[in-house]
Amino acid sequence: MKLHNILISYLALSIIMFLLSSSVLAEERLKMATTTSTENSGLLYVLLPPFEKEFNVKVDVIAVGTGKALKLGENGDVDVVFVHARAAEDEFINEGFGVNRRDVMYNDFIIVGPKDDPAGIKGNSASESLKKIAEGKQYFISRGDESGTHKKEKELWKLTRIEPQGKWYLEAGQGMGATLQIADEKKAYCLVDRGTYIAYEKKVDLVILCEGDKILFNPYGIMAVNPKRHPHMNYTYAMALIGWVTSPQGQKIIGEFKKEGKVLFHPTAYQ
Repeated sequence: MKLHNILISYLALSIIMFLLSSSVLAEERLKMATTTSTENSGLLYVLLPPFEKEFNVKVDVIAVGTGKALKLGENGDVDVVFVHARAAEDEFINEGFGVNRRDVMYNDFIIVGPKDDPAGIKGNSASESLKKIAEGKQYFISRGDESGTHKKEKELWKLTRIEPQGKWYLEAGQGMGATLQIADEKKAYCLVDRGTYIAYEKKVDLVILCEGDKILFNPYGIMAVNPKRHPHMNYTYAMALIGWVTSPQGQKIIGEFKKEGKVLFHPTAYQ
């Protein structure tokens, strides 16, 4: 199965490269909506340049929460979407807004907080950790922006049967990096993807207090906006990018991307 997928990616890339090399004279532009975690982590700064050089295209990145990224795709404002909220991605595909979704990589969510851990969550499950934070009315900073991280947080709160509200629960309405820094300033707890935390680990005093719960699994997927819905979109280059990030070259870049010697994302295109 892995060999089959590799051959398909190679064939798709070869065909697209032939078509593009015979027709492109000036640099093309491709619009990609993605999550703040892929940008904040620094991954895009190593993953996109080889693609841009190979295909003579400039990728214009719009880094927002997953909900906003999918909305941009729904409206035809971008050509490709690279996000991490599988249920929302499946709905996007099923409603005909996107096509050709591929798994790209995964990491996991973690709950971070002050070193003294006033809520005493260390070693607990994700839902139990949130219960303790709520019961102790300890500061918790939420993305509050319908991002993939915010969607996961709401899923966790639903499991606790707690509706978070009050002065202890604050919604940042910002990207993951900014939210993490606000949590650091408030000495608060925060749900964050591991990739962004590793990228910001030296900038904040927050430590990992909850990890390893299977519900914290965080997969990423990429898909093209449906050209039947939006004929103006750059479908050829969108498919080229999908082929690139899921090709052996793209997956190698993702797997070897590290900060402070730590792997941020694990490639999954051939699992």
